[in-house]
Amino acid sequence: MTRFDPARFDGANSAWLPPEPARPTEPTGSTAGEAYPHGAGRADPHGAGRADPHGAGHADPYGAGRANDGRPGDGRPFPDHTRQGSPPENDAAREFPPPGPQGHGPARRAAPLGTGPSTDASPRSGAWRRAVDAMLGRRASAAEVRRQNLHDRITQPVTGDYRIALLSLKGGVGKTTVTVGLGSVLASLRGDNVVAVDANPDFGTLGERVPRQTTSTVRDLLAARPYIRSYADVRLHTSQSSSRLEVVAGERDPAASEAFTDRDYRAVVETLCTHYGIVLTDCGTGIMHSAMDGVLSLAHALVLVSSPAVDGARSAAATLDWLGLHGYAHLVERTVVVVSANRPGAASIDMEELTRHFLARCRAVVVIPFDEHLAEGSVVELDRLRPRTRDAFVELAAMMADDFPAAGGRHAVPAAPDGLRAW
Repeated sequence: MTRFDPARFDGANSAWLPPEPARPTEPTGSTAGEAYPHGAGRADPHGAGRADPHGAGHADPYGAGRANDGRPGDGRPFPDHTRQGSPPENDAAREFPPPGPQGHGPARRAAPLGTGPSTDASPRSGAWRRAVDAMLGRRASAAEVRRQNLHDRITQPVTGDYRIALLSLKGGVGKTTVTVGLGSVLASLRGDNVVAVDANPDFGTLGERVPRQTTSTVRDLLAARPYIRSYADVRLHTSQSSSRLEVVAGERDPAASEAFTDRDYRAVVETLCTHYGIVLTDCGTGIMHSAMDGVLSLAHALVLVSSPAVDGARSAAATLDWLGLHGYAHLVERTVVVVSANRPGAASIDMEELTRHFLARCRAVVVIPFDEHLAEGSVVELDRLRPRTRDAFVELAAMMADDFPAAGGRHAVPAAPDGLRAW
């Protein structure tokens, strides 16, 4: 039955306007297999039987029965599965989330407690730990107090620079190994730059104890001095270990290494002290080679390396005697004797008696136990050392750091005789 709308009466012509055609009712459901959404029985404008461009059985990524405007036929928004907690039933809907204000992908949820970011980055400084202990009323153990004390001693600031010379009168006692071990601990715990330089005229092996990053040697660094303007320029001539210790390798050419004189050594140290807070020198065997005058006159402190044997102890004692007789008595008082075991088993000498003998003349005595990793004679890695060996090197580093304030950053002792220039 046709209904006439009074609003469509044309009073001017006294006639009724024709009624509007009935509009098709849109489907209200969104289930698979419903009528074409633009009207029942309406032909597919693209042609009957047109193949699905996505392939047979391909699911509509936004859900079956979707209208062309991107919304279901009843005008409701698409369900937000990330809010209702129920995942979509097909992989396509999960792979292509519906558009809208929720963004370009599934909503991010806060991680449950215990599954969030790691707390490893929380502060671990000694001051922070002590503050927490004080708040909780917890007393630190004796081992923690000792460890913190060693750390505080090693990390105390240095005014200017500090130079340590490592020497021995007898070869094969582990002088180069001790140089790398001491330097590695200092570099790993401190924030400033630490470097070790090979001053051994007889094929020094210091450069072989860290990963080699350059073929440059101390001779190349000396030749480049006029062009060095920054730390980066010096870094081109050093190799760095995993502990941050940098090494200036010795010259491998015997003719060139023999020409490394006292003046050359002073020039190298002058360059290094501009960019490094601590400079260690691995000296050659003996004390009579050409660069030794410069080494001793510029050193703040000495590390005298000996073996736990009678001949090693006698050589160390003879070295101390020579230093005292040649105007370096002030260095004897600031010397730390290191007894380095180069083979496993008990020492062939009374270690307590040896320690008492050297303590009567020197500042301290540190014993480095035998370690298989050090015996390899290759690259030294702190994390591969036995705990006892690592602790011994930490103790040695703390002993050397105890002298930092007294050094004052410059050579704070009387100048050596014979006109040797003090730093």
